[in-house]
Amino acid sequence: MKQVVLTGIKKMEMVEVAAPIITSADEVKIKLKVIGVCGSDIHYYSEGRIGSQVVEFPFPVGHECSGVIVEKGENVDNVNIGDLVVVDPSVYCGVCDQCLAGRPHTCRSNKFLGCPGQLDGCLGEYIVMPGFTCFPVTGSLNPVQAALIEPLSIGLYAVKLAALANNKQRIAIFGAGPIGLSILLKLKADGVQNIGMVEPLAYRLEKALEIGAEYGIQPNIEDVEAKVSAMNELLLDVVFEASGEQDAVDNALKILKPGGKLILVGIPPDALYTFNMDHMRRNEITVVNVRRQNGCVEEAIELVQSGKINAELMVTHQFKLEETDKAFDIVEGYKDGAIKAMITFD
Repeated sequence: MKQVVLTGIKKMEMVEVAAPIITSADEVKIKLKVIGVCGSDIHYYSEGRIGSQVVEFPFPVGHECSGVIVEKGENVDNVNIGDLVVVDPSVYCGVCDQCLAGRPHTCRSNKFLGCPGQLDGCLGEYIVMPGFTCFPVTGSLNPVQAALIEPLSIGLYAVKLAALANNKQRIAIFGAGPIGLSILLKLKADGVQNIGMVEPLAYRLEKALEIGAEYGIQPNIEDVEAKVSAMNELLLDVVFEASGEQDAVDNALKILKPGGKLILVGIPPDALYTFNMDHMRRNEITVVNVRRQNGCVEEAIELVQSGKINAELMVTHQFKLEETDKAFDIVEGYKDGAIKAMITFD
């Protein structure tokens, strides 16, 4: 089968490899339909690592995908051959302390699609996964919508962890990439009104305003603290940081009210943030870390099926598998108005 692999920093190659085969009665074989290019994929592409997770080249990345079941093991009963499925890229054991505590996303032996040292990614024609990672959506979602469920579920989980007191709370989101927009889509679906988007790229800020952000701030040309303070005298209840930038964290702390919450969703390139602890301590700011998603896939599917969320609003580009290197280059360089690029097989 055809597969795209990273061969070095900002280098990709299409190769021919043997198609994966089912080796367990609990597995399914999936023919891929659509693959999303994620920000974490871009970290591996441009830096070769995310923190301690270092790529050994060659390596196929990719974890956001939808596909059709073409084969299944005898123990699989949640999907049928021919089903279009959403694929949850996280494979957990189900028996460790974390899984038993309802935290499979922090499973002690978790394996994740496209994560170095764990599982090869989905940038190819077929993958084999445990049946429990697949959610059938035949007739209710198209393949692009199905592939968008993975990033959307992270946005849902971030909002869930924020535990908003009501839909009148004052909120800001830093970063109008796919995850920041997923958070925005969920907040709007919940009826939250006072939402600001902080984003340096004008075209991304415009997209956030189109989706429903009440106001936008470009931190490279505007004073974030001054603008927020002018509109919200008591400052903000919750800030979602979805950019992975130190400046965003610094600004977020300045615009949070005493007792406010900072929800960290973005991935910093060097895996480090610094915090003004004097400010955080005196204002008793709560910091919440978001690790992928936990139990939000089905809700994300339902929200898209119902029309409450139009996840396709974030899609700006579609490419063929043979054009994957171009897709990564455009997303990594913020070229051509790129927000979300999808690799399609049709």
